[in-house]
Amino acid sequence: MAVTDEAIEKIKGMIVSGALRPGDRLPKESELAAELGLSRNSLREAVRALSLIRILDVRQGDGTYVTSLDPQLLLEALSFVVDFHRDDTVLEFLAVRRILEPAATAMAASRIGEEQLDALSAQLDALGEHPSVEELVACDLEFHRGIVQSSGNSVLCSLLDGLSGPTTRARVWRGLTQEDAVSRTLHEHRAILSALRDRDAEAARAWATVHVASVEQWLRSTL
Repeated sequence: MAVTDEAIEKIKGMIVSGALRPGDRLPKESELAAELGLSRNSLREAVRALSLIRILDVRQGDGTYVTSLDPQLLLEALSFVVDFHRDDTVLEFLAVRRILEPAATAMAASRIGEEQLDALSAQLDALGEHPSVEELVACDLEFHRGIVQSSGNSVLCSLLDGLSGPTTRARVWRGLTQEDAVSRTLHEHRAILSALRDRDAEAARAWATVHVASVEQWLRSTL
């Protein structure tokens, strides 16, 4: 095992065991290096790596702290990695989204508040019947984010947020090339919203599946 990897594993072990908790300040570099049997250089590299994936927070002049370790914070690294996908793997990301998003939408049916439903409806009304592709995609992202947040599962919300990068590109491409893409998307959004208002989890799940699958099916036919 590389020295830096070993250092990362040792710090991870301290956090997982509870020796270091969210918000805790790490001991001084010299003390921690001695405690873990590491060189200060390898410890420094490990801290740098763990700060990049939001496990640690290095505050200049103050010290290094364990972050809150909230799922949303930790899964930000997912969206960074996802951005490096190849275009030929976008279908795999869409397939994962097709599994997760309908489940989140069904969960939201019993939890989403009337105020949030009204906000989503107003968002669609403001978009109008003939939005640009860019406006539609931006609205699509916010529409689904609002629903998924209402599922009550922060991990699921963060995962789907991280997966939106490559699928956004696919939706833009679709909107520029498929004649009825805009009207179909608006119709599917309205159907999802109607199912949520009716508190019909299975209808909401079905329409969310149709919505993601239509993008996936179109993209599969063009590649």
